[in-house]
Amino acid sequence: MTAEKSGTTGRRSGAETRADGTGAKNPPDDAAGAGPGSGSPDERASGADSSGEDDTAGTVTSAGKAKRTRKARRTGAAKAAGAASTADKTSTADKAGAGTDKAEAGTEAGTEAEARDRADAAKKDGDAAEKSDAAKQDGTGDDEPADPWSAFGPAPEPVLGRPRRAVRAVGRFLVHEWTLAVVAALALAAAMTWPTLRYPRHTLPQDYWDPSLQAWQMAWSGHILRTNPAQLWHSNTFYPENWSFAFSDTLLGYAPAGLIGVGPEHAVLRYNIMFVLAHALAAFGAYALARQLGAGRIGGAVAGASFAYAPWLLAQAGHLHIISNGGIPLALAMLARGHGWSLRYGYRPRRRHAGWAFAGWLMAAWQLSLGFGIGLPFAYMLAGVVLVSVVLWFVRRRKVKRPFGRRLFLADVLGGLVFAAVGAALAVPYFKVAELHPNAERTIGDIGLYSPPASGFFTAPAESRVWGGLHEGARAVLPWHPEMTLLPGFVLYALAAGGLFFSVWRVRHRIFLLAGVLVTMALAMGTRFFGGRFTYVPLFDYLPGWSGLRTPGRMMLWTTLLLGLLAAGAVTAFCMRVRELAAERVPPWPGPWLRLATLLPLALVLVEGLNATPQPVVPRQPAALRTVDGPMLVLPSSQNLDQPVMLWSTDRFQPMVNGGSGFTPRSQARIREATVSFPDYASVDYLRQIGVKNVVVLRDELEGTPWEGMLDRPVDALGVAREQVGEAVVFRL
Repeated sequence: MTAEKSGTTGRRSGAETRADGTGAKNPPDDAAGAGPGSGSPDERASGADSSGEDDTAGTVTSAGKAKRTRKARRTGAAKAAGAASTADKTSTADKAGAGTDKAEAGTEAGTEAEARDRADAAKKDGDAAEKSDAAKQDGTGDDEPADPWSAFGPAPEPVLGRPRRAVRAVGRFLVHEWTLAVVAALALAAAMTWPTLRYPRHTLPQDYWDPSLQAWQMAWSGHILRTNPAQLWHSNTFYPENWSFAFSDTLLGYAPAGLIGVGPEHAVLRYNIMFVLAHALAAFGAYALARQLGAGRIGGAVAGASFAYAPWLLAQAGHLHIISNGGIPLALAMLARGHGWSLRYGYRPRRRHAGWAFAGWLMAAWQLSLGFGIGLPFAYMLAGVVLVSVVLWFVRRRKVKRPFGRRLFLADVLGGLVFAAVGAALAVPYFKVAELHPNAERTIGDIGLYSPPASGFFTAPAESRVWGGLHEGARAVLPWHPEMTLLPGFVLYALAAGGLFFSVWRVRHRIFLLAGVLVTMALAMGTRFFGGRFTYVPLFDYLPGWSGLRTPGRMMLWTTLLLGLLAAGAVTAFCMRVRELAAERVPPWPGPWLRLATLLPLALVLVEGLNATPQPVVPRQPAALRTVDGPMLVLPSSQNLDQPVMLWSTDRFQPMVNGGSGFTPRSQARIREATVSFPDYASVDYLRQIGVKNVVVLRDELEGTPWEGMLDRPVDALGVAREQVGEAVVFRL
C-alpha cells in the first residue's frame, strides 16, 4: 500500500520540514487530500491536481496548503475572540476535534508513525490557537495590541468579603431616609417635650391627676398579663365593682412596657418615656403619610411637626391616650403603600405590596387598643374608606379588572378581620360597663357642655409658650377652656391656605382636603354648629359607641392632619421652585441660601409648638400603702385625690375602693357618703359588710374635705384598732 502511494506521488524521498513548523515528515499528497474531514474542498482539489508532478511541485503545493491553513486558523481565532462566553468555553474542544480529525486522516493515509506525528502537530496547533484566543481577549495578542490608555482607567472594584459587605450594609442602613427620620423624630420629641425627661422618676407633665391614672393603667396591664390575664378587666381599683379597667380608655397597647418595673417610681418613669415616644411616633407617622402621598422631605417634615406639636395639643398633655395618635397616620401610610396609591401619582399597580397592607391593618388595630377616644372615629373612617373603595371598584370594574391581586386581597381580608376582632374584643367590656352603669353614658346635654365655639379655633391654651399669655383674655370667655382651645397654629393656617393655590397636589385633591378640614371642624364644634343637627347629633344617635365620646373638640386631630397635608403640598412646590431658581443661576450662587430658606416653614411651625407645660412633682407614696393589705379604703376620697392613690398601689395592687375615671360608679359614691362620719358604728358596719378590712387616713390631706376632724373621734367601742404608720393613720376593721 505504501509503495503504491509512493508511485502515485512521484516517490518523494527524505524528510521535509512542514509548513506549520512542526518538523514532522510530510505525508503523501493523496493522503493529505483523501482523508475525511482533512481540509477544505480547495485543499482537496489542490492535492488531486498535483498527483503527476515532481517533488518540487509537491513541495510548493504543500507550502500553499500550509499557508491557507494558517490563514483559516487566524480567521477562526479572530471570530472566537468576538464570540460569547459559551463559544469561548467550547473553542478548545472544537480545536481538539479538528486535530483529532487530522490525526484520523493521517492514520488511514500513511504509516502509524506518520499518524502519530500528525496528531502531535494538531495538538500543538490547537494549544497555540487557544493561547492566541486568550491573548486577544486580554488585549495582549500580536494581532490586536492592548490599548495603552487602559492604564489610566479606574481600577477594578475589589471583591468584598462578608465582614466588609456587612459593614457597608449597616452604613447604608444608618444613612437611609427612614433611619434618619426615626432618629430626628426621637431627638425632636425629647427637645419639644422638655423638661419632661429632666426628672422622669418624680415629675409628670401638666398635672399629677390624669397622668397618675394613666401611669397606673400601664402598670396594671403589665402586672395582670404577667400574673393572671383572665382578670385583666377586673382591676384592683373601684372595689367591689367588676369591669373597672374599662371605666376609662385603657392604653392597653402599652402593656408590653408595663411588664418592666414595679412600683410608683417605675410607673412614673414609664409614663414619661411613653409620653416622649408618643410625640415621636406622631411626627414620624405624619411624615411617612405625607411622603407616601407624594410630598418632599421638607414638606413631610412640616406635616409631621404640625401634627405632633400643634398648639392645641399642649392642653392635652395630661391625656396620654390623646397624645398617642401616631398610629393613625402611620397606618394610613402603610395601607396606601401596600395598595400602591399616592395622592400625587395616583394608583401604581407595580408598587403594590401585600406585606405593607397587612402591617397597616395591624398598626390600626394597635392604635385602636390605646383607647376609643380617638380610636372610634378612626375605625369609622377606615370603614368609610373601605366602603368608598368597593363602590369605586364596582363602578370602574370594566376598566380595572384586577385592582388588587390575590395576595393583596388576602392581606386586606385577614388584616381587616384582625382589626375588627380587636375592636369587638375591646368593645365588649365597654358595652358591659354601659349596661351595669347607665350613668356612664353621655347625653347630648353633656356634649353641649364641652362643645367649643368657633373662636376656639383661634385660641391657644395656657401651655403655649408663644401664644399662651397673649390669649389669656380669649380663654376667659370659654366655658371649659382645656377642651375648647383648639388652635392648630397660625403658621399652619397660612401654609394650608397657600397650599390651596400653589401646591404639588392636583386641584381636585386640594378641594377634597379643604372639604375634609371644614367637615372635621364642624364636627369638632359639636352642638355649637347649628345645634349639631346635621353634623354631630346624627353620629351621636346612630353610630354605636359614639355616645361614649364626651369631648367633640378632639376631632381637631383630623383637622390638623388635613391642614398638614395641604401645607406639605405647598412647601414641596416651594422647594421645587427654589431648586429650579438655584439651577438657573450662573454661577449657582446663592443656591445654598435659597435652599436654606426652605427650612423656614418648618422652623416656624416648631416655634409655634414650643411648650410652657408645668411639671409638678408627684406626691410621695405613703409608707402605709406598701404594707397595708386590701380590700382597703384611703380617705379622703374624690375624683382627683383617688388618682394618685391608684398610682401608689402599683407596688402590690391591693384591692381598694378608690379610683378615678370619667364617671363615678354609684357604689363608690355611696361609700364616700357613708364614710363622712367615719369612724362611727354605721360607717364601720357598712364597710365590714362590703368586705373592706382597712381604712388608711392621710393626715395631711384632710383639711378642707368632708372628712376633716375625723381623727379626733373615739374608736374604743367599735372594735377597731388604730395605728400610726408614718404620716398616715390606719384603722383595722
